[in-house]
Amino acid sequence: MFEAAGLMVFYENMLALNNVSLQCGENKIVGVFGANSAGKSTLMYTLSGIILDIRKKEEMAGGERITIRGKIVYKGKDIMSDKPSLRARSGIVLCPERRRIFPESTVLENLRIGSYLATTAQAAETLDYVLTTFPALKRILKRLGGFISGGEQQMLAIGRALMAQPKLLLLDEPLLGLSPAIQYLLAKAIREIRDQRGMSIIVSEQYARPIIPIIDYGYILENGAAVVEGSKQELLDNPDVKSAYFGTS
Repeated sequence: MFEAAGLMVFYENMLALNNVSLQCGENKIVGVFGANSAGKSTLMYTLSGIILDIRKKEEMAGGERITIRGKIVYKGKDIMSDKPSLRARSGIVLCPERRRIFPESTVLENLRIGSYLATTAQAAETLDYVLTTFPALKRILKRLGGFISGGEQQMLAIGRALMAQPKLLLLDEPLLGLSPAIQYLLAKAIREIRDQRGMSIIVSEQYARPIIPIIDYGYILENGAAVVEGSKQELLDNPDVKSAYFGTS
């Protein structure tokens, strides 16, 4: 369904992604794990096409030069040059790092903003689904996004992404800055979304412990390169992965 091959991203002379390749099949959850500055967000920007907008803004502002190489194939078509809007219309939707909700809009307004690619019927059905999946949002629909908790903001961010009718959902560090209880709640919700909505999900995360149990396949990034990959069980059985992400050997 989705395959990236040989992705290379340079920021001026800094190599942010180094020959990264990954695959995500239909109705699969793929994890991308790594420490800060490992290249996770750059990878998600590249998969979603946001990197093209970033490059254009840098060029217009006379900022750093961004070079992008590699191939991304989605449903048999090379989409490497497709704008992020085209990728979103084809079903590739990014839920960005640090939520990026609209703080001066209500929770309900944020969700409705996400439904710009949906029909009226789809928007109504998906809104019901989001509020069933994240019942905490039902109680705060009229509250401004900037005045809800971090966990509620992350639920809102995922819900807003679902409103765009994704077929491939990209989640960039959804557990960042959240308590362990909320992390496990969100990990459970991610698996349920895959199972109930029949979509593929790629999730990048520094906090691997709650996410590895729900994935089908995973990649470990270090310094922009994929240094380890394997199934959930293969990663759990890898002593280096266990030492780095679980504190055991």
